Amino acid sequence: MTPRPDPDALGFVLIDAARLLRAAFERRIAGAGLGITPGEARTLVHAAALDGSRQLDIAQRMGIEPMTLSTYLDRLQSLGFIERRPDPADRRARLIFTTPAADALIRDVRVEQVELMTQVTAGITPEDRELVRESLKRMRANLRAIEEDQQALPLAKEAGR
Repeated sequence: MTPRPDPDALGFVLIDAARLLRAAFERRIAGAGLGITPGEARTLVHAAALDGSRQLDIAQRMGIEPMTLSTYLDRLQSLGFIERRPDPADRRARLIFTTPAADALIRDVRVEQVELMTQVTAGITPEDRELVRESLKRMRANLRAIEEDQQALPLAKEAGR
């Protein structure tokens, strides 16, 4: 007899929680009247956190395709919230910087994020929240290492031919 799958196994719970959290964040941003889409809000937050980073690095950090990011950045740039500058180290690349006009919007997105997370973590002690956060950061690092290994494997096989 094969073991029955457990829908409450850690991996499934993480996937479900991430999906539900993302949907809740998107609803919250869409309903907040900020004048930007949830994808643009995520992009702006990541651009601010990685101020001066290349578009490709921001896309990788967000886990989205560079072309999707480019669409979000185009809109944010047209609204005056980010600017693209040439990368002095690579003339093909652009560095992304938030503008002072974005500061209030970033604060508003942050308020929505904090309020949502207050609801999501209701009943969880600050110590347990920190333990979960640190554990998830470790899992993220492990997953990134696995992904890098998976990407390196075909290159290593090809180089060995």
